Amino acid sequence: MVSRSGPDRSKAVAVWLFAVAALVFVMVVVGGATRLTDSGLSITEWRPVTGAIPPLSQADWDSEFAKYKAIPEYRYVNAGMSLEQFKTIYWWEWGHRFLGRLIGLAYALPFVAFLLTRRIPRRLLPHTWALLALGGLQGFIGWWMVSSGLSERVDVAPERLVTHLGLALVIFCGLVWTGLEAWSGPRRRAPLDRWSVAALALLVLTFGQIKLGGLVAGNDAGLVYTDWPLMGGQWFPADYVAETLWRTLAHSQAAVQFNHRIGAYVLLAAALVFVWAVWHRRPALRAPALGLAALVLGQGALGVLTLVQQVPLTLGALHQAGAVVVLLAGLLLLWRARRLDSR
Repeated sequence: MVSRSGPDRSKAVAVWLFAVAALVFVMVVVGGATRLTDSGLSITEWRPVTGAIPPLSQADWDSEFAKYKAIPEYRYVNAGMSLEQFKTIYWWEWGHRFLGRLIGLAYALPFVAFLLTRRIPRRLLPHTWALLALGGLQGFIGWWMVSSGLSERVDVAPERLVTHLGLALVIFCGLVWTGLEAWSGPRRRAPLDRWSVAALALLVLTFGQIKLGGLVAGNDAGLVYTDWPLMGGQWFPADYVAETLWRTLAHSQAAVQFNHRIGAYVLLAAALVFVWAVWHRRPALRAPALGLAALVLGQGALGVLTLVQQVPLTLGALHQAGAVVVLLAGLLLLWRARRLDSR
């Protein structure tokens, strides 16, 4: 019964998908704040169902605190932390996980209802099923990330953090794109033209730049070389190279910060070139292209301010939120380019 097609478009389905995308946006920002407050390892167990209930008694809090005291982060970083201090980081992580559970329910329950009432357009059924699967996978990836910091490390592995962030962004983009398709209905099939290819390249660059930023966060690399445009008075940091290529690209604080800076310059230049190219040749793309370039410039300025201020929580969270807004602008540019007739 549920496999039969719905209408070609459904604004109700679109609103649902946009609402879940908004929750994912909040989730990404809260996740960034959880990282900035070093709260991500405060809950040392993965209990998808019972973990939704926070500690309700003094005995519960003592039990959770005892579990935290058994991991390296407490012993080597937070030794002597009080219970009240522990509660602060615990609530950040609990809130982050609670949002994950809320997103799962906000997606799954309406999804079943829309399936049963056959309101999801047939062409979008594969998209919605894929998003459900990715959401489930994200829960496993999140625990895989946390588990990397519970035995031998004092924080999570940066590459696992970036994987978790990257999948959240893929889900966000999938929700928005599918929502746009549900709202607008089908379009005439056309091959990728040069404008769509260029817009896709900008989106990929933006995605990659955010993942480079995730490596900066995962290595606490925003706390070193807090001058700009130089790094420690040099254009190229002397300690860029680590023991191996992998450690250089994923674990060297100097390397990941330098790469993130270069990524920002490349992305801004590419966005400006795209604006110049469409200005006279593709007028319909002027507004979204100019909007993307302006957001990239603003995000770069915010990144510099965050760096020189040594990543305070408010600026760090704003910078993470700004990254998702830039990604959204890139996605909307691509969607708009795909909706135009090729010329």
